[in-house]
Amino acid sequence: MSDKTPMVLIVNAGSSSLKCSLFDVRDQAVNQHFRVKVANLGGPARLEIYDHSENIDGILVDKETLDKEQLDVAHSQAHARALQVVLDWISQNTPHYEVSWIGHRVVHGGDRYSSPVVVDDQVLEFLETLVPLAPLHQPYNLKLIHLCREFLPDCPQVACFDTAFHTSIPKVAREFAIPRKFTEEGVRRYGFHGLSYEYIHDKLSRLDSELAQKKLIVAHLGAGSSMCALDQGQSKASTMGFTAVEGLPMGTRSGQLDPGVLLYLMQEKGMDAKALEKMLYKECGWYGVSGGIASEMLALKESDNPHAQEAIDMYVYRIARETGSLAAALEGIDVMVFTGGVGENDADLRAAVVEQNAWLGMKIDPRRNQANEYLISADDSRVKIFAIPTNEEKMIARHTLKQLGVAG
Repeated sequence: MSDKTPMVLIVNAGSSSLKCSLFDVRDQAVNQHFRVKVANLGGPARLEIYDHSENIDGILVDKETLDKEQLDVAHSQAHARALQVVLDWISQNTPHYEVSWIGHRVVHGGDRYSSPVVVDDQVLEFLETLVPLAPLHQPYNLKLIHLCREFLPDCPQVACFDTAFHTSIPKVAREFAIPRKFTEEGVRRYGFHGLSYEYIHDKLSRLDSELAQKKLIVAHLGAGSSMCALDQGQSKASTMGFTAVEGLPMGTRSGQLDPGVLLYLMQEKGMDAKALEKMLYKECGWYGVSGGIASEMLALKESDNPHAQEAIDMYVYRIARETGSLAAALEGIDVMVFTGGVGENDADLRAAVVEQNAWLGMKIDPRRNQANEYLISADDSRVKIFAIPTNEEKMIARHTLKQLGVAG
């Protein structure tokens, strides 16, 4: 019997990034120890490792630059090499820990998976069929599952789905006005960022259980952005739909777009499906509106180019407009929560959104907002407003251990 502490490794893969977290389980609770971020897998990649064992925000304990040769970018081995670097670091720096289980964020579970599932060949075969619905994320989620099978063959793996939380959306809100035969084939709204929304609701329940059961709108804002309407903890509507390209304008994704625009580009500009996919996922959003200045909010705010401000203004406007739409779906709003990289950290953007939503009874407290406190609404605001950091990895860890019967 090993005297090492068994740990659950959480893997969250993107097209050009890899995030991993290491948790243990004590007294039926999961506790985060390390978080690893590897950005820009096209090289040179930035690897940062944070220790969360003593500080909830994490303390940077190691960093490294991985060049294209180390990542073997030329042979499409970047994810494999980055994962191996992460596993080597864990082995060398935490000899008293042992990876025993693995949990993955998988963007799309389709109609089949409304809850986490232990990965086997049959599961993988089905998830491969969903790649066309999430081409920016699904292939890399599945690639990391295969790599973990190769590197850690004795560790059971669990897939946790971003779409699962939204299975409670009513039929009238999830279907498109298209021929029924396509709806029956699965062409409908699925919604994404579900693991984040589930975590936020759980966190709010711990802060105020009664408030968490009311009418909530949660804005997960970042390079990938969406919003969700919740009532009594259940998803009732989402700004994302059939794919993760719908809804708000994002870092490089267009968000909502008149399909007639695509027909025009096909007929008048000769663009085919591949060219349209590249444009919608890689060349639109903040990046496109700013004229290619940046796909990161901080860079846009630091730019003095008027097109950068235009991208920010459009983003704020669309968030405010979707708030009204989601409030209509809920027939009211009691709580607004900002989360995600931008939502958690950008006080100015939060203030701008709340100002446009004043008609809904929202009023921000400038001091609380600038201090990034949990509750940022003014005392006389009819709607309670929060800024709550999300932790998808912790939600995945809980699901993984529960699915494997390790923790309840």
